[in-house]
Amino acid sequence: MEKILIVGGGYAGFYTAWGLEKKLRRGEAEVTLVDPHGYMTYQPFLPEVTAGSIEARHVMVSLRRHLHRTTLVAGHTTAIDHAHRTATVRTNDGALREIRYDTIVVTAGAVTRTFPVPGIEQEAIGLKHVEEAVAIRDQLLTAFDRAALLPPGPARRRLLTVTVVGGGFTGVEVFGELLSLATSLLRRYPELGRDDLSFHLVDSNDRILPEVTDEPGRWVVRHLQGRGGSVHLGTQVVSAADGEILLSSGESWGNGLLVWAAGNGSNPVVARNTDLPVDERGLVRVRADLRVGTDEAAVPDAWAAGDNAAVPDLASPVPGARTVPNAQHAVRQGRLLARNLVADLRGRRVRPYVHHSLGTVATLGIGRGIFQYRRIVITGFLAWLMHRGYHVLAVPTWERKVRVLLVWASAVLFGRDIVPLSTVQQPRAAFLAGGDPFADASAARVPVVRDAR
Repeated sequence: MEKILIVGGGYAGFYTAWGLEKKLRRGEAEVTLVDPHGYMTYQPFLPEVTAGSIEARHVMVSLRRHLHRTTLVAGHTTAIDHAHRTATVRTNDGALREIRYDTIVVTAGAVTRTFPVPGIEQEAIGLKHVEEAVAIRDQLLTAFDRAALLPPGPARRRLLTVTVVGGGFTGVEVFGELLSLATSLLRRYPELGRDDLSFHLVDSNDRILPEVTDEPGRWVVRHLQGRGGSVHLGTQVVSAADGEILLSSGESWGNGLLVWAAGNGSNPVVARNTDLPVDERGLVRVRADLRVGTDEAAVPDAWAAGDNAAVPDLASPVPGARTVPNAQHAVRQGRLLARNLVADLRGRRVRPYVHHSLGTVATLGIGRGIFQYRRIVITGFLAWLMHRGYHVLAVPTWERKVRVLLVWASAVLFGRDIVPLSTVQQPRAAFLAGGDPFADASAARVPVVRDAR
């Protein structure tokens, strides 16, 4: 049988495998998917996970539950040697394994873009994985508990200072959601006041939300400032060492929580460890039909889609435009990729990827949002409802849709769950410390494992 290898189980990879299972005949091809996780994360919901509006597990779609005819390999693809049709995989138990294939599909996604800024490696938390969203939520909730024990002053304010770097959709949405959560928490903490909160959004560009036009972007800035947030545009973080944020403008403040959402960086496997052609940004060069290569020459038996691919945007009036890295494109590219793979396998014509945007929509906290489709701009509660409606329809599988809807319904009656679960990151601490879950991890000799990503 034809051996198809899919590298990465994000949107594009999951939808490609899911589509192949529906379209391939029995015995027509053998599909293998390599991913370090056993689930696909629906990333547009991560800002709501940070604010406790959605349960963490509900934004994850189990690969094994929905991919019944696909061989799943839990591990990281470390190299692709397409000339010899071989991929090297480091499995989650640390072993190296070579997987031979006939056709490869590169959907490894992107990584969080970082810069050599002092203190970032020690202080910042990204927002591409559900574990990061949970950690952000727990850190803010724990900060409120600690701040409530302190007298008014710099130490209390520092604990409740949040800095978000990045003015794209992820940065703006997590900023708005965390600001909404923090403001609502004040009702539960009579010791604290609005003046104890300090929220900062930093972006190096002169505007936020580049996906919308200028005036809606300015409205979002005014809206966030009206709720007490500080928006710093045209400036960069030059240091975050020791919890002190220093901007290129000279502004500085003591910080408690730093969220890094400064855009996408190229996947290192794609950018450096493959013989497939990549562009100057480290993205796989892709034709409009999602084959790897150029219009003049395609690379045989190689396909790519999603955030790690430079896919031509045929719907854009700008010559040479590429599709933006978002879920709307990745999902649709994955679906088309499955159809094109089957068509190519059966000797039929493959189709180019063309998708006209359905508009852009963002949440800015409970009851607040913005939507734009061409010249139509909607803000406030209606836009927030549109955000929730669109994404509950877009999240894959009915099982996940129902779970998310039930959580939202319960929140209407009982509000958000504000219990922090930070101690789960050290599950053996209480056992080794004789019952005290807050004992010093080093005294309890509990290994603290950091995610290398």
